[in-house]
Amino acid sequence: MSVLTPPSVDVVVIPPIRDIGGFGVRRALPAAQKRMVGPFVFLDEMGPADFAVGAGIDVRPHPHIGLATLTYLLDGEIFHRDSLGSAQNITPGAVNLMVAGRGIVHSERSPANFRAAGGRMAGLQCWLGLPLAAEETEPSFGHYESRDLPQLDGDGFTLRLAIGSLHGLLSPVKNFSPCFFADIDLSAGATYVLTAEHEERAFYLVSGEIEIEGVLFERGRLVVARPEAEVALRAVEKSRLVALGGDILDGPRFVWWNFVSSSRERIRAARADWESGKFSAIEGDPESIPAPELKAL
Repeated sequence: MSVLTPPSVDVVVIPPIRDIGGFGVRRALPAAQKRMVGPFVFLDEMGPADFAVGAGIDVRPHPHIGLATLTYLLDGEIFHRDSLGSAQNITPGAVNLMVAGRGIVHSERSPANFRAAGGRMAGLQCWLGLPLAAEETEPSFGHYESRDLPQLDGDGFTLRLAIGSLHGLLSPVKNFSPCFFADIDLSAGATYVLTAEHEERAFYLVSGEIEIEGVLFERGRLVVARPEAEVALRAVEKSRLVALGGDILDGPRFVWWNFVSSSRERIRAARADWESGKFSAIEGDPESIPAPELKAL
């Protein structure tokens, strides 16, 4: 499907919606048109979905290597457990950052209080590829409350910075290379300018409608800026988007299942380790997701 692109825009990705047990997911990265934006090698929009009383999400324990996962909710709650012993509930506006490094296992499930009441769940999850020097770093987990994230109040917009640096703001969330991920609310008619202070930049429209140089973009679009171009985004109606990007990683990365690495052999070894039970388990969550068949990599 061809999409009209204004001069300041390089690529537009329209992710398909996949149904995962009644829960819709849009995978904007990686895409055929764009594999990564800065260090971001993966971007999923989860939901929105309305769960009945007693229902919820259950992502069973699974492994990661070579990346950091950033989870940012818009609605609902998720309970994170991992093989380090972390057990953390995340609510809208907070950040969970899990650094996989040489290897970690985690699960994500709806907590008991959410299941008891039912409700809406929506959010975004990103994977940031780690630079070569950090690919095998020790795994870690950090949780950052919404009140601890810096905020910029502009003319008709509010920006909250989840990770990295932007517009003179600096997030306390741990990062390994220059990057940014910002949650931006715009009033109808407001304009936000995505500056060229980072090497690669994009935005993903969560709700509403945006106009760029006379071209309209509706929700569910990942719009990638041209190098060094500033992009002026005007909200046709009340809108919400996330802007993300940063420096290009120091070399190509292979992404297979839940693994990211500069080495195909390392991914093959990680799969073998998962299948043979060499990854650490999660205390209190004994289930697991088997690795798919390893075909061409």
